[in-house]
Amino acid sequence: MFKKLLGFTTASVLALGLAACGSEDATTEETPAENGAATEETSAHIGEQVDFEIIGIDPGAGLMNITINDVLPEYGLEDDWTVVESSGAAMAAALSSAYENEEPIIVTGWSPHWKFSDFDLKYLEDPLNLYGGAEDVHTIARLGLEDDHPNAYAVLNQFQWEPEHIEYVMALINEGTDPAEAAEQFANEYADLVATWTDGVDSVDGDELTLLYVAWDDVIAGTNVVGSVLESVGYDVELTQVDAGPMWAGVATGSGDATVGAWLPTTHADYYAQYEDDFEDLGSNLHGTALGLVVPTYMDIDSIEDLVVE
Repeated sequence: MFKKLLGFTTASVLALGLAACGSEDATTEETPAENGAATEETSAHIGEQVDFEIIGIDPGAGLMNITINDVLPEYGLEDDWTVVESSGAAMAAALSSAYENEEPIIVTGWSPHWKFSDFDLKYLEDPLNLYGGAEDVHTIARLGLEDDHPNAYAVLNQFQWEPEHIEYVMALINEGTDPAEAAEQFANEYADLVATWTDGVDSVDGDELTLLYVAWDDVIAGTNVVGSVLESVGYDVELTQVDAGPMWAGVATGSGDATVGAWLPTTHADYYAQYEDDFEDLGSNLHGTALGLVVPTYMDIDSIEDLVVE
């Protein structure tokens, strides 16, 4: 089993009692708006339902930076809306509670994520394309890893999978399976895929490795899977949970050997630029991710422009 160190992550306690304004007095008649933007009455109704709050994740995450520093000001939302800092787990808990009671909620979201298989959700349209297109998840290794641990480097360099693979692991974890056990189950179920990651790799005898990861559901899943595969060829793997900044700093300084959870080119762009000469980018291990504002499909809202208060 992995040795795991619990990192210091921000996890704000969210008030989950979101008011749902569903009475006749709160209902307003919608009228078409110029350029696709909502009218003041419609926007106020939506904002009041969620207390003009967007439930976010951990502060410092690229998704949060884009939402706060780009999306809110560019769409003219900064004077009315607040992005609540929390964590990936707290955001998911708030979404689960609201969805169960068919209450309105807006969250910062990304995919792949188990919430899209458990709930009927949709991304709000982003006409200004501030969240960008699909991102990739990259594997980032410390300088010198190939010389020190060539077999681990080979596994990390060959690690690549598809969204349906990671969602399989995420679903198991969300259903209560221990992440390490979910990783082993995946390795057994997808043995042919795993064999491509270990092709040409020699076994070792207890060489120690440290993988750094942030507490995002997809990164937890991917890190545990890679850790399991590395242990299957003889490595003694330590999985260390940290925030995004320390994750990048740890690889750059060599206190961690690698991470398989670097979202690029947008989410972790600032960290990539800050440490660019101090790590090796092994390239994409997962393609087809997405970022944006997410709402349940039962909400009558389709675009970020609908949040604008005229």
